[in-house]
Amino acid sequence: MSAAWSEVDPFDLPEWLGVERVTWSPDEGLAGGLVLGALTSEDSGEQLPCDLLAADLAHPVPVVAESVRVEVHRAWSRDEVLLASRDGRLTVAAPGTEPSVDQVLEMLRRLAKALGASPERFAARLFLRR
Repeated sequence: MSAAWSEVDPFDLPEWLGVERVTWSPDEGLAGGLVLGALTSEDSGEQLPCDLLAADLAHPVPVVAESVRVEVHRAWSRDEVLLASRDGRLTVAAPGTEPSVDQVLEMLRRLAKALGASPERFAARLFLRR
C-alpha cells in the first residue's frame, strides 16, 4: 500500500459522528478491497470522507503491510474495528478481500461502538451493481 497510514483515535474525530444521525455512502459500488465513501450527518449535513478497507487483499500487491493486517484482525477479534488515516482520509479496516453488504453494516456498527454512539444512529446507503 503506497498511501501514508496512521491509526486514528475515535475521540479525535468530529463530535457530530457520536451524537447525530449518520449515513455512510460509497462513491460507487462495493467492488474492490478499498471502497471510497463518506459519512454524512443527516442532521447538520456535515460530511467526512470515510473509506472502507478489506485488509486481506493481497493481489496484485498487499493493500496494507503485514503488521497492519495483523492489527486489523486483532481488533476484529475483540469486536472492534481498526480506524486509520490514509492520506488524510478516515479509513475503517476489517478482515477480508472485498466488503460485503453484511460486512459494511458490521463495520459501521463497530465504528459507532468506537465512537460511543448508538448503532441505530448509523445507516448505509448502497448502490446496486450489475
